[in-house]
Amino acid sequence: MYDRRAVLRATGATIAASVGLAGCSSDGGDGSDGGGDPPTEPGTPAPVTVEMTDGLKFDPATVTVDRGTTVVWEAVGSVAHSVTAYEDGIPGDAEYFASGEFDEESAARSSYPDGSVGPDETFAHTFAVAGEYEYFCVPHESGMKGTVVVE
Repeated sequence: MYDRRAVLRATGATIAASVGLAGCSSDGGDGSDGGGDPPTEPGTPAPVTVEMTDGLKFDPATVTVDRGTTVVWEAVGSVAHSVTAYEDGIPGDAEYFASGEFDEESAARSSYPDGSVGPDETFAHTFAVAGEYEYFCVPHESGMKGTVVVE
């Protein structure tokens, strides 16, 4: 024989759990299909993308961003590239950056192809300090240079 109160408690718990799980579903409630870039936190600048092309160029070659912006470099062709900051081309109090997470330019240069960004891969860096940042691609340095201006 069933205790009526136990049945009601179980039914109520099941309904509460169902309602709670419905609130956790990922249905793209913002009107989107759930695809694309993840949303940024309020007040956080949207990421900026720079393409690394088979034409041995950063496109665009210069980007201007606000402090706190993440720049994402994406290899869009079939050629591997690197993103390597010139140590003397970044603000003195800024964090050094290079694909492969090297701490200095000489290490990034001597270790290539370690740190290369292959086709359809990305490298990202968030810029916290205002100023100009000059960077290059190790194997294509003669023509593949770029600048990030942080305001």
